[in-house]
Amino acid sequence: MAALLAQGQADSTGRSILKGAAVEYLYPEQVTVPAGKASDVALHFRIAQGLHINSNKPKDEFLIPTTFSIPDGAGVHLQDANYPAGVDITLPLDPSTKLSVYTGEFTIQAKIVAAAGNHLVEAKLHFQACDKNACMPPKTIPVAIDVIGK
Repeated sequence: MAALLAQGQADSTGRSILKGAAVEYLYPEQVTVPAGKASDVALHFRIAQGLHINSNKPKDEFLIPTTFSIPDGAGVHLQDANYPAGVDITLPLDPSTKLSVYTGEFTIQAKIVAAAGNHLVEAKLHFQACDKNACMPPKTIPVAIDVIGK
């Protein structure tokens, strides 16, 4: 897995130009769980330095929450996902507004149920990344996990 970094640069107006990947899935690449039984799996992610993403429970309804999903038909069902609490921050452009965000590394505790067998699952993480001046469009990245149900 190649390390993906975001490069923050400024254009002539001083606005940031966001380049590169904002969020990287770290691990696990493979898990073995009891077939047919709900199992906890910790999914680890890293946000590029200088960026933040909204938590799963942003403070305003117009903000895009971070969500994890597994598509139907993958042989693995997402029963539940527990997200970490966000950290409250304020931005220089609007110091009166607090945002609930993730920065650095964070972990989602997924509860999955897998059918017997080997399942190459391409789960998804949906988020919107921002720096202190601008936000990128919302994005969904693949979260590839080899799930073995025994």
